Amino acid sequence: MRAFPLPRSRPQHRSRPSRRPLRRLSSAVALTGAAVLAASGLTLAFAPGASAAVTSGATYSVTNVNSGKCVDARAAATANATAVQQYACNGTNAQKWVFTATSGGYFQVGSASGTAQVWDDSNVSGADGSLIQLWTYGGGNNQQWLPVLESGSNYHFVNRFSGKCLDVPAASTADSVQLQQYTCNNTAAQSFNLSTGGGGTTPPPGGFVVSEAQFNQMFPNRNSFYTYSGLTAALSAYPSFATTGSDTVKKQEAAAFLANVDHETGGLVYVTEIDQSGNYCASEPYGCPAGTYAYYGRGPLQISWNFNYKAAGDALGIDLLDNPYLVQNDASVAWKTGLWFWNTSTGAGTMTSHNAMVNSAGFGQTIRAINGSLECNGNNTAEMQDRINDYQQFTQILGVPAGSNLSC
Repeated sequence: MRAFPLPRSRPQHRSRPSRRPLRRLSSAVALTGAAVLAASGLTLAFAPGASAAVTSGATYSVTNVNSGKCVDARAAATANATAVQQYACNGTNAQKWVFTATSGGYFQVGSASGTAQVWDDSNVSGADGSLIQLWTYGGGNNQQWLPVLESGSNYHFVNRFSGKCLDVPAASTADSVQLQQYTCNNTAAQSFNLSTGGGGTTPPPGGFVVSEAQFNQMFPNRNSFYTYSGLTAALSAYPSFATTGSDTVKKQEAAAFLANVDHETGGLVYVTEIDQSGNYCASEPYGCPAGTYAYYGRGPLQISWNFNYKAAGDALGIDLLDNPYLVQNDASVAWKTGLWFWNTSTGAGTMTSHNAMVNSAGFGQTIRAINGSLECNGNNTAEMQDRINDYQQFTQILGVPAGSNLSC
């Protein structure tokens, strides 16, 4: 594809929404008060609200936010004293946990292979470092856990006996590390993502690594035009998107794409550019058959200019040059244009956003491809940081680490 006359799909200063929805609280902010209360033994004062989003009797996969590994029963065992560890997510029953309410907002957390075998503080101890095992439920406070909501579907778990948090020792990312209890400290080693979609390498229905529930968590104020079904219907246009590499890489790419989308559209609120008075009709042999002012920004990455509509339409087999309005009237077409730009354009960078994520170049290179001339190399750092914040939040929702090289 030839170089674009402008550095990105639409000019930042013309087509950014003038007002954005209220930003979601970061997990660090949301967690502080809960952790302080947990550490001080006052968890019961807010227990019902803290655990309201966890359904008694439901089965969840539990993924550590720092490591991206799943909480796992060692060797898929259910015997007393089986280590509760972290391990690469694999979708087996050894990594599925049934949450059953006890009282005061607390839950016993039993193995899906034997629900009577629950997370247990092995030493019935108030000390840091006491290891977590499976043991037959007997109603002990050391076998009950309070899920404290951080943000999205991320929680930390406070033991009823000790007031300590479920923790991955030394913030390890290795397989087979047995979990412990430790003083609540707001770190990602104590943050766990709950998913009813099976977790691990088992994708949600439809094959996309982001479930509809997670999509709704990411975009709570979204315009009804931007449907989840429209997004999943568009995925066939670029089958390598969010399907390349490890389970972690797939989720990181999906989070990176959706984070940039969030930034471009004010949280999937805006379908079209607010100011549509710009002349995005470049001098081309094919001209601007839809009208001189018809090629304003539209869709999840707000493509603009006649040459972008021509190139996207040619790639997708849709006549967008003559009918650019399809991008604002058909959700699947809109999502396809975003995926087209993500998978094919290098913008002001040296690689596509897709290649940046699957080849470990880092999220910062997606910013460079999308709006590098305006936001990278020390330019508009506030806009760059907003994208990074969105990406970090979305990776938390998906239960994977954000990785390195986040800025550009």
